[in-house]
Amino acid sequence: MRDEYDVIVVGAGPGGSIAARTAAEECDVLLLEKRQEIGSPVRCAENVEKTGLQKFIQPEKKWIAAEPNRVRIYSPDGTMVELSEALSKALVGSAVGYVLERKLFDRELARSAARAGAHVMVRTRATGLIIEDGAIQGVKLNRFGEDFDIRAKVVIGADGVESQVGRWGGINTTLKLKDIGSCAQYHMTNIDITEDCCDIYLGSQVPGGYAWIFPKGNMTANIGLGVLASKLSGKRSIDYLNEFVSKNFPGGQPVELVMGGVPVSGELETIVGNGLMLVGDAAHHCDPLTGGGVINAMEGGRIAGDVARKAVHQNDASRKVLEEYETTWRNSFGKTLKRKYKAKEFFISLSDEELNKLARSIQGVKIEEMSPAGLLKRVIKANPKFLLGLRHLL
Repeated sequence: MRDEYDVIVVGAGPGGSIAARTAAEECDVLLLEKRQEIGSPVRCAENVEKTGLQKFIQPEKKWIAAEPNRVRIYSPDGTMVELSEALSKALVGSAVGYVLERKLFDRELARSAARAGAHVMVRTRATGLIIEDGAIQGVKLNRFGEDFDIRAKVVIGADGVESQVGRWGGINTTLKLKDIGSCAQYHMTNIDITEDCCDIYLGSQVPGGYAWIFPKGNMTANIGLGVLASKLSGKRSIDYLNEFVSKNFPGGQPVELVMGGVPVSGELETIVGNGLMLVGDAAHHCDPLTGGGVINAMEGGRIAGDVARKAVHQNDASRKVLEEYETTWRNSFGKTLKRKYKAKEFFISLSDEELNKLARSIQGVKIEEMSPAGLLKRVIKANPKFLLGLRHLL
């Protein structure tokens, strides 16, 4: 075990592994994971957009469970609007594409980091940062009950929504209740679903969020929902999920349950410090509208890894140098996140009747023959009061 590296990445999810892989092309990199298995437990609905994923890795059949090509959105009264993959991406910036086996996918990304030269250590927990003269100089660790320090020029925090690395480094990552999605999901079998389609359910049955059904083949699917923490009203997300499943899939059999929080917030004031950068959920880079975070985490990881290796070559990991990461991610996907946060705030303000009215205004329209802008203009024409909210999707 070495006691010094150029770059240490804390967290081996998609963002951390891509950051480690990118930096390892030119630097000595250590990738840390607190769990004994990378990719487990899965805390994700596992649906990602194809072209975004393909920028970072070539898809493999072994970690793709399904390839749905359309999405059906149900309003509270059951009115259904169907969108193709392309139109879904154009309207909300994300789309059905691949439903992953995240356990296998995450491990493949970590392997790709290792092949690039990164040293991977599992079951190794970060317990603090080494801070000297106001700059991060490494990470305090515990492995099998033994405490030790490893120094580095740059530390990248990819340790998820509960990230401690940012807080240790003086970055305020506090979330308001209205910006936390409380999620619960069953992997269920023995259910009758449409295998080439993802289903989304809106309304007060899922306050401040939505329920999803993402197929995984052979009468199995991820069935889950996310509820804003500020709207739980004494109930838990699992309670809402059990009600949803009981109503829609009474014969379904759950074989796995995952629960967790998702940041659906606006951007943080900063995600860099002297010797420190945050990526993925730790940086609140989840899509505020959909809760999806895999592609943004990978993009942020790539940018952070590139900036880290530049800092190492310059022998300068000051905040001034690392702010290139801040500037680049904001120009890459930051504007989209800001726009989607405003759209999220609009949608959670709608009543069930308003959601029904919105859906009915385009029911029966040949949606695939319309441009995204044309479709939104039709909705606004039928519902003029929606103009201010829906303009964020134009």
